[in-house]
Amino acid sequence: MSRVFAYVRVSTNGQTTENQIGEIRGAGFEVHARRVVSETVSGSLAAKDREGFAKLLDRMEEGDVLVVTKMDRLGRNAMDVRATVELLAGMGVKVHCLALGGVDLTSSTGRMTMSVINAVAEFERDLLIERTQAGLIRAKEQGKVLGRPAKLTAEQKRMVVERIGEGASISALAREFAVSRLTIQRTRDGARQQDQVAP
Repeated sequence: MSRVFAYVRVSTNGQTTENQIGEIRGAGFEVHARRVVSETVSGSLAAKDREGFAKLLDRMEEGDVLVVTKMDRLGRNAMDVRATVELLAGMGVKVHCLALGGVDLTSSTGRMTMSVINAVAEFERDLLIERTQAGLIRAKEQGKVLGRPAKLTAEQKRMVVERIGEGASISALAREFAVSRLTIQRTRDGARQQDQVAP
């Protein structure tokens, strides 16, 4: 007889997994308390890197059933969820997701559902990249300066170059202008390149 496991997760200590457990039991899955794996961990962490989920993988065997309330319990993004489901399917474990009507994600219907979700996620990601690039192009056309603001003003850069010419050390100048040594070195190198380009 197949054993039923539940994996429930919250992101912060102030949250509780009780609602997720109640939802799973309310959907008709009988899960013994010892087969409920609950953990508090950020959803940005891949499922395989979560301590509780890794222990769950060690406990499950072929024929077992894993129930989650939402797909994001299985991974940090669509690709991670798919990899997790494929890993479980390879072990012979069925995966039911309540948010998708309780469908077994390892079945043909579940795989089709996953494919649609992955396609939508990929489309949204591509759309976001396109919008970001269009915004950057528009900003450049409007004359906006992109990137981080300069740590030193043009006048400060001139003073740094002048002081280096007088023999001041990189470290002393970094302390004086309250910037990193790298900023002073870049200022010096930029001035040298301009001197080389100048006719």
